Amino acid sequence: MEQRRRVGAYGMLRDSEGRVLLARGAARCPYPGVWQLPGGGVEHAEHPADTVVREFAEETGLTVAPGAIRAAVADVAAFRAEDVAMHTDRLIFEVEARGGRLRPEPAGGTDEVGWFTPEEAAGLPLMVFTAELLGLPVSPLPADMPRGLPAEPAGPAADRRQRFAAYGLVTDPADRVLLTMIADGYPGAGRWHLPGGGTDHGEQPAAGLLRELVEEAGQLGRVVDLIAVDNLHNPAALGPEGRPLDWHGVRVIYRVRVDAPTDAVVTELAGGSTARAAWFAPEQVTALSMTDVAVRATGQRVT
Repeated sequence: MEQRRRVGAYGMLRDSEGRVLLARGAARCPYPGVWQLPGGGVEHAEHPADTVVREFAEETGLTVAPGAIRAAVADVAAFRAEDVAMHTDRLIFEVEARGGRLRPEPAGGTDEVGWFTPEEAAGLPLMVFTAELLGLPVSPLPADMPRGLPAEPAGPAADRRQRFAAYGLVTDPADRVLLTMIADGYPGAGRWHLPGGGTDHGEQPAAGLLRELVEEAGQLGRVVDLIAVDNLHNPAALGPEGRPLDWHGVRVIYRVRVDAPTDAVVTELAGGSTARAAWFAPEQVTALSMTDVAVRATGQRVT
């Protein structure tokens, strides 16, 4: 079965009575008749927060302002007619309504939208990630339910790459910060970076980060919370075959604690992209040559 990846972004909007807004998939959407938080696929080069604004306008008629990132989860669905296993990384934001008139998407992906209490939502067929976000029991969708493979993004896909990754602002009880140096031959070589990297097919973002933490620095950590989403678009990156590549990276950043730190050691499993790993006292961090995402994240290192 062919393995594919996509990234989706969704919004949690509540009204003054505490009800949440849900949208039902229309006949032409991948999961017809199933309810979920409004949102959809992140287009190439699009920031996930902008995806939420666009999808809300299309699916519900409302103008929204994205707030804090609430969750990052992943799931895999089998589309047997196409022999495809689709892994979707889903980012969920808190959102506030700023205007518009509630309505379903005209001739589009939703045929009904509505406000529901958790008790009312429990009686609906829900996407798994939506049930989890609402704190409801998860009921698998029927295996024989009609479903269609999400459309591939338009454009020269052969020269485009979208990658989802998870990184950590990693600290220890002494408030030291763990950083990894990018190896020669990789973008950003010689600069200090956050531990982490691309997640595997079928892997949850937080689990992927903790795996990378072991591989890149030999540390066992625990995820404390999700603090940010970072978006990187480089339309002229150098691909593995030496030709320009339109590169789009979506990166979630977690706060991670290592309760029993050891000397940071790069293992063979790191794959060659990490040259070194080291712990730094807070006053040492600002003097380092770091990647942009590491600079931004270490500015939030207060625990």
